Amino acid sequence: MDHALVSASTIVWLGFAIGAAFGASSQRTGFCTMGAVSDAVNIGDWTRMRMWALAVALATLGTGALHALGLFDPAKTLYTGARLPWLSHIVGGLAFGVGMTLASGCAGKTLIRIGGGNLKSVVVFVFLAIGASMTLRGLTGVWRVEFLDPVALQLPHGQTLPAFLAAAGMEAGKAALAASALAGGGLLAWALASRDARHPEVLLGGAIVGLAVVAGWYVTGHLGHIAEHPDTLEEVFLATNSGRAESLSFVAPQAFTLELLLLWSDANRQMSFGIASALGVIAGAAAMALATGSFRIESFRDPADLVRHIAGGLLMGFGGVTALGCTLGQGVSGLSTLALGAAITTAAIIAGAVATMKLQYWLPTRAG
Repeated sequence: MDHALVSASTIVWLGFAIGAAFGASSQRTGFCTMGAVSDAVNIGDWTRMRMWALAVALATLGTGALHALGLFDPAKTLYTGARLPWLSHIVGGLAFGVGMTLASGCAGKTLIRIGGGNLKSVVVFVFLAIGASMTLRGLTGVWRVEFLDPVALQLPHGQTLPAFLAAAGMEAGKAALAASALAGGGLLAWALASRDARHPEVLLGGAIVGLAVVAGWYVTGHLGHIAEHPDTLEEVFLATNSGRAESLSFVAPQAFTLELLLLWSDANRQMSFGIASALGVIAGAAAMALATGSFRIESFRDPADLVRHIAGGLLMGFGGVTALGCTLGQGVSGLSTLALGAAITTAAIIAGAVATMKLQYWLPTRAG
């Protein structure tokens, strides 16, 4: 197709629509990675974890299909390079996992809660954005660049599962198809193995999130991709903050959203796919909350509750940028590319959340 016919504003509006679909669905179905971990750890209910697995499975299968059809190249993303900053993935993931537990939800859930009327999440949004901005270009960014990012493995090929299979001798195209089918199919089988997970709401929640990630890759990686811009003669991905293909991820976009609001008169600050998708989540969640009568104004119980949420927001901002993504950015979008770094980050996020939940339950009993 003629990509000159696709404008940056089109990519932005499509990002808003994708975010709105994600927000409305998650508000209705309760899709939440932290909630899934909490249910599994505290009450032994794996239903929401299977919903999350369904989202990852469909995102992986869909992303593999886009790649096979030549509509998207995972190598054009932040996730798949040959350099693996494993310490950043671990430290950032752990920090994010702790932060999302203290803040009552991950970055995506924060946007959904704002749409539902939760004033606590407005505070989390602000401090998450501050923490992310500091880690992109501020004080904690200096620490990240000096102490964490240099600790990395330099692989002889990309860090994705297909790249490892290709290095072992499998033809590249077959390796990509086989890896996507194996990983996505395996997760899909596990997700649907339980009767509870085949409830319509569970299926709807997981399916929309997974397909929203695929849609994000198609919009930014195909519709918004210009192989050779007529002015600069360089490859361009329209309306993305990273200058690469992007899908759903909600940490850096919250920082960019706050910066855009603060520096609106700066012509260099532009609306992007990430910002639009984050705003779309709020709008979609708000519309669903109002439609179902679940919109409720909620605030902090006490000063300690405020402190916990501020700390959680800052930790999520630091952790999400350091690990190159959050529970959606790495835990679904990143995993859909079958990147090793995404798997490390996701495992670290879950470990940080579980440890914090255990500590929260242990402290009251210790005090008593």
